[in-house]
Amino acid sequence: MGRAMNDVAARGSTAAALLWLGMVLAISFLEAPLKFRTPGLDLRTGLAMGRIVFRALNAAEIVWAAVIAVALIADPPPSTAGTVAAITALVVLAVQLCGVRPRLARHSERVLAGADASRSGAHHVYIGLELVKVVALAALGVALLSG
Repeated sequence: MGRAMNDVAARGSTAAALLWLGMVLAISFLEAPLKFRTPGLDLRTGLAMGRIVFRALNAAEIVWAAVIAVALIADPPPSTAGTVAAITALVVLAVQLCGVRPRLARHSERVLAGADASRSGAHHVYIGLELVKVVALAALGVALLSG
């Protein structure tokens, strides 16, 4: 029974890491920038859509993070690199959700209310953290597939 549980945990964490990676790449680095290049789509509409999309992405990320955390507790990765990658992805998500997203939400509320539409510094921080998270999730996926 223990071996079967370890196989389930390993497969679950691998699937969650790779699905999470794909979602972040597709939304943060494909959908979000392209949305604002759409002819006829004004900034307010794009911003309102983005808030909905990122709220949904973050909800899915919380699920994937929980799956990974539980699976890795049940069956830690065979390498230290996998553990470090998992912890990095989880910490980055926590920082984004608790530290950066609230600032972005306040900024987008002001823009939607008619304030200056320039990018906030929090936006650049969020993008940087997304890059770190992508690297961590890719490294975790590789570590889990190699194990």
